[in-house]
Amino acid sequence: MGTKYLLVSLPTSISPSNQHDEALTALRSSISKDYGTVSPFAIPEFKIGTLDALVQQADELAKLDAACEGIVSKVGESLRNMLEGDEEKIARQKTVNDKPVDQYLRSFSWNRIKYRADKSIAELIDSLQKEAGSIDNDVKSKYNQYNQIKTNLTALQRKQTGNLATRSLTALVNPSLIIQDSEYLETHLLAVPKQATKEFLKSYETVSPMVVPRSAIQITLDDEYTLYAVTTFKKHGQEFSQKCRERRWTPRDYKYKEGGKEEEQKENDRLTRDERKVWAEAMRLARTGWSESMMIWVHVLSLRVFVETVLRYGLPLEFVCGLVKTTPKLAKKAKRALDSSYSYLGGNAFGRDQKGRVTKDSSAISSDMQAAGHGGDDGQYTAYVYYEFEV
Repeated sequence: MGTKYLLVSLPTSISPSNQHDEALTALRSSISKDYGTVSPFAIPEFKIGTLDALVQQADELAKLDAACEGIVSKVGESLRNMLEGDEEKIARQKTVNDKPVDQYLRSFSWNRIKYRADKSIAELIDSLQKEAGSIDNDVKSKYNQYNQIKTNLTALQRKQTGNLATRSLTALVNPSLIIQDSEYLETHLLAVPKQATKEFLKSYETVSPMVVPRSAIQITLDDEYTLYAVTTFKKHGQEFSQKCRERRWTPRDYKYKEGGKEEEQKENDRLTRDERKVWAEAMRLARTGWSESMMIWVHVLSLRVFVETVLRYGLPLEFVCGLVKTTPKLAKKAKRALDSSYSYLGGNAFGRDQKGRVTKDSSAISSDMQAAGHGGDDGQYTAYVYYEFEV
């Protein structure tokens, strides 16, 4: 089962002293340890623009949040495919800044070197968006390259290991059995199903005109087919091939090429080397890409919480942010505990059920708040800043 995280921002007024540490203690005490553990989540103060700008940025960050989640998921799927679903190996690759994901999240610190907090929120959004897009494109490009080489190698190996109706004949056919450079005669190679060999030997000479009598030579056989060489006059070659198809004797295209066997083996060796090389490159890029896209996503979530906090609680900024670690199954109970403690922050504009939780309201205020994005990720309004994500 995956881990679910809840990002919660509350005004420090939830504690009598209005102090940050006491507010964090109050947040911790509101959630039973049976439902999840709360860690402080540090968010710096950013340059705040106009109210209109903040509302627009809240909308942009909601879209960027979803895009980043998608990128993390796609890169993770690439890792899964390249590691053939081995969960233990996948988990070892999914680190953030060489730390386990949970450790990175619980010790999160805004990267002030890469994303300077003195920049405007609009500039930070633009920078994060460009980086996320670049990672997505780089990983996708290398993964597609790996898939193409793997597909080519698989096709070549299938040609070398399939049955006689499909596999390459380069290594199987003795060139001396093939008539070459004759003006009138040509050799046909036919993969005949084993159960049809008696019928083939009895009738091949009469399926079309000008088949050379007794020219059928058995070249090799496997579990399903026997490969024969048959000589016909060229002028009736196409008719012979068509009649053979009608009888389910598979004509095989083959043209002798000097050194063809060696060339085919070299191509196999080259593709095998390329596949290993590009696999290693794609793995390194996917591992780094997952780490960096995860970091970007967490920074986007941090910025989203900040913008929402300003819109919800106003200035001066006096808030506490906590990260709740839980499971998908227990997340609803943790959320109910938060609702029970902090639904009063929604004010009188919002109705409550018998347990005191904020309920969906059709009032203009509720509609406006939801339209502006002031709600959880499920589109429902919450009385406090609340986002959830799963890793």
